[in-house]
Amino acid sequence: LGQPEVIGEMIAGIMLGPSLLGFLWPDAYTALFPPASLGNLASLSQLGLMIFLFLIGMEVDLSHIRNHLRAAIFISHAAIVIPFTLGVLLALYIYRQYSPAGVDFLSFGLFIGISVSITAFPVLARIVQERGLLGSPTGRMALTVAAIDDATAWCILALVVALVQAKGVASAFVTVVLALTYVLVMLFVVRPFLNRMGTVYYTREIIGRGVMASIILLILGSAVLTQLIGIHALFGAFMAGVVLPADSRFGHLVAEKLRDFASVILLPLFFALTGVRTDFVLIFKSGAWDVMGLVLLVAIGGKVGGGMLSALLVGMKPKPALELGVLINTRGLIELIILNVGYDLGILTRELFAVLVLMAFITTFMTGPILSIMHRKRSQDAPVAVTPPSARGILFSFGPVLTGISLLRIASLLRKEGERITAAHFHRSSELLGRDPVEGKIFRALHARAADSGLQLATVEGVATDISE
Repeated sequence: LGQPEVIGEMIAGIMLGPSLLGFLWPDAYTALFPPASLGNLASLSQLGLMIFLFLIGMEVDLSHIRNHLRAAIFISHAAIVIPFTLGVLLALYIYRQYSPAGVDFLSFGLFIGISVSITAFPVLARIVQERGLLGSPTGRMALTVAAIDDATAWCILALVVALVQAKGVASAFVTVVLALTYVLVMLFVVRPFLNRMGTVYYTREIIGRGVMASIILLILGSAVLTQLIGIHALFGAFMAGVVLPADSRFGHLVAEKLRDFASVILLPLFFALTGVRTDFVLIFKSGAWDVMGLVLLVAIGGKVGGGMLSALLVGMKPKPALELGVLINTRGLIELIILNVGYDLGILTRELFAVLVLMAFITTFMTGPILSIMHRKRSQDAPVAVTPPSARGILFSFGPVLTGISLLRIASLLRKEGERITAAHFHRSSELLGRDPVEGKIFRALHARAADSGLQLATVEGVATDISE
């Protein structure tokens, strides 16, 4: 269907829950998810989420954010403030009917506001990559805005959790002060230490089990610390990723070792747990379709409209501004994580949880088709004339840079007068770069060698599900 993998994972989790399996075959559902097993399932999925959010934190490229700071901060905050405000107004309307007993309006309203103003950075990065938008100004701006969105959303969520768990205003103030102190220590003490660590451990052979054990301890220790402070453990795992030097060889190797374990073994448990908690049948029974419509209107209108309006105000043209609004309307996995946090804290009823999960699914699913329609219309409006090449050329594809240099040397020996040499490098579609296109880094050495030899080198960079094809 042209959707990112997370959509399939979300559907699979919901199919395993009471919405489908439990509805059609209750005995199989009970056998698969006996009540006694749900505690263990929640613990394992929590571990998977910590590692996943650590990896997401690594994708937040602070240098890239600085490069587009003013425009990106304005767009990001406008695209949070507008849907957040609308969400709080919506919470005011539904508070009496859909809030659990004992939950005050401040906690409920803030949580509904954050639920409709999220942008899912990892899913957005995958969509931008797969559609070849990494090199476009709109794609780069969307990733920067999403990175700031994620960081801001986690800070607001930390505040909401502090308010819910704190006993009084004084306790909430202490929690916020401790949280700010924790963030400063992570940025200015732990981050320099990890940068130095990255200069020592930079090859696969050097990074042994001891180093990986220290990274796991960093993730869990940071998570435990934020839990003790009074904000959620997942925020600590996210901050541990932010302070690790992701653009270093050390960061890439750590991410490579952890990503498959988290995404293949542990994250599916989170989707299964979310599916068990989500019962769309409750939407039918409670007649919550009016609330469902209002939630979608606020979530889509606030995010797309807020993103587009703020993009126009910073000087973007209407079409790219609309494209940006559609991109940052993507929610996906991060939305599910935050909804589960709200459910665990007792802020959401099962009915409202199901409504918000369905909103997350719809807003994520709609991004791809809308982009396809926009790009198809654009290609019809401005057809590109393709001229056949006047001479033959040599094309080679490479992975490691040293291999590319060797192939360039071979291509220069095979080349005849007037022939063009093209170097191609492809990324797997499952990789999450979340940064600028790596063209500058991956082709820099090849361009230098070509210039020394007086050769004209063309380059191609892309994303492929099957690189051999």
